Amino acid sequence: MKRRDFLTLSAGAAAFSVLPRVAKANVPVPFDRNADVPMGDKKAFIDWMVANRGEDPKYLAARFDRFQIMVYNKDVLDDRNKRAFLFTPREEFVLPQNLGRAYDHAFLDIGYGVTISGPHLVGRMTTAIDVQFGESVLEIGTGSGYQSAYLSNLTDKVHTVEIINPLAARTRGIYDGLVGRGYSEFSAIASKSADGYYGWDGVGDFDKIIVTCGIDHIPPSLLQQLKPDGVMVIPVGPPGAQHVLKVVKQKLPDGTFNIARSDIYNGKVVPFVPFTKLEGEQIVGTHNG
Repeated sequence: MKRRDFLTLSAGAAAFSVLPRVAKANVPVPFDRNADVPMGDKKAFIDWMVANRGEDPKYLAARFDRFQIMVYNKDVLDDRNKRAFLFTPREEFVLPQNLGRAYDHAFLDIGYGVTISGPHLVGRMTTAIDVQFGESVLEIGTGSGYQSAYLSNLTDKVHTVEIINPLAARTRGIYDGLVGRGYSEFSAIASKSADGYYGWDGVGDFDKIIVTCGIDHIPPSLLQQLKPDGVMVIPVGPPGAQHVLKVVKQKLPDGTFNIARSDIYNGKVVPFVPFTKLEGEQIVGTHNG
C-alpha cells in the first residue's frame, strides 16, 4: 500500500500502532448527537457522562473545568460546539505521559515532531467555521485525531489528511479502537495519508475546511475544493508567526468569486507546526513560497 492510499485499517490490523490507553470503559448508551448533556453544573455533567458514556470522572472534571474557561473566553459560542467539546474525550488522543495534562491550555507533543493543539485553539477554529450537520468537512493535518473527533460530533462527513504515514496509521487505529468501544460517531471520519496541500480529490467539494499547520499563503487547491460560500480556517504567515484566518469563498452575482479574509484572533500571532510537503514518498521541506 502506498502512503497516499486510503487507510482502511481495521481495529485489529491497526492494534500494533495504537498507544496504550488508561481509560478503557465501553460506552454504555448508544451515541445520540441530539442528547441533552448537562452544561451548567459540573456534578450533573459528570454523573450524566459516567452513566451515558462510561468515562472516567477524573478526566470529565478536567474537561468541564476547561469548558467553563473556554466559554468565558468565547472560544466556543453556540450550544452545538459546546456539546461537541464536552462529548470529545481529549484524553484518548494524547500520549500516555501527557494524560495528566490532557486539558491544559497548551500544545502537547504527540511524537513525530508535531503537537496536539490546545483546547482553546481547537474550539475557536471549529466554532469559526460553524459546521452544520450533513456538511462535508476537510481537515488538513490529522495529527492526534482530536480535531476530527470533535468535528464528528458536529457532522457525519469528516475527511482528514495526514502527511506523516506512521502517525496517520496510529491515529486511524485510535479511531477504530474507539468505534469498537462504542464511540460510533468516529465512524464518520475518513482518513488517508497524503500531502494535504492538494486537498482530497474525488469526494466532491467541501462545505468547510480546517487547516492545522502553518503556511505563508492559502493553497490554491484548497480554495478550488471549497464550495461556493464555503468557509476555511487556516494559519497564514511566516514560520512560527501565523495569524489564524477565516476565509470565505463568496460567489458574486456575475459568477466570479471574492475571497474574504478575517483574523479570528484580531491580530494575535499563533505559532503552528509547518505545512510540510512530499516529494515522491519523502517529506522534504515545506510548502512556503
